[in-house]
Amino acid sequence: MKRFRSLALMLIAAGAIAYTVLVSFAAAKKPDGAGIFREKCSMCHGIDGKGYAAIKTPDFTDPKWQAAHPDKELMNAIENGMPGTAMVAFKGKLDQQEMTAVLKYIRSLGAPKKK
Repeated sequence: MKRFRSLALMLIAAGAIAYTVLVSFAAAKKPDGAGIFREKCSMCHGIDGKGYAAIKTPDFTDPKWQAAHPDKELMNAIENGMPGTAMVAFKGKLDQQEMTAVLKYIRSLGAPKKK
């Protein structure tokens, strides 16, 4: 009987731990690429991602620009900045998931608009 009680208590404890872990994973939010872009990028790239000709920032909504710049190139610019420009490095300021979320958001700006 003691063995059964010990086993039952261990199973209950394991279940409680598993539940806590699952709830915490469910509560963990994915980074908001649009929100990060608004906060960190929009002052130079525009709230709509169209950029500003006066400071020579790219128009992220242009499909031709999007096609000419692979993800690896954009991630490098986000992580390390662009020497000789005002583009600063975000490595160490944003984590990898946040930078990836920003990249995905930038890509979404150049996607064809649904009618």
